[in-house]
Amino acid sequence: MNVEGSPFSLRYAWAQGLYDRGDHHAAATALAQLVEEAKRSDVMHGTTDLRLLLARAYFRSAQLGRAEEVLRELAEEVPTDGYVHLVLGRTLQRQGRHEEARRSLALAAVLGDHARPLAFGEGEQ
Repeated sequence: MNVEGSPFSLRYAWAQGLYDRGDHHAAATALAQLVEEAKRSDVMHGTTDLRLLLARAYFRSAQLGRAEEVLRELAEEVPTDGYVHLVLGRTLQRQGRHEEARRSLALAAVLGDHARPLAFGEGEQ
């Protein structure tokens, strides 16, 4: 499907469909284009969900550095979003940065209704 030139909302729905079908790499590519378009239009307010989906697509396609970059921006912009901190913590864990992940995972537990995954080494006696 050629979605270039389609309205933003249709391209977003298409990218979300790619994500839902498990094509996370293609979804990340499509979502990154939408985020760039929003930046050029200076319309970054209201794009939190779009950027969170982009971060999740990056995470699922093992583009962890990119996921971390988007998630850190979101955590700064919406510091009370527990889910953002949860995904950031999981991203750091997946990179083997367990000590750094602890803070994000603790914030996620405090801020949201998310079960806190253990950081590496926690719970060991």
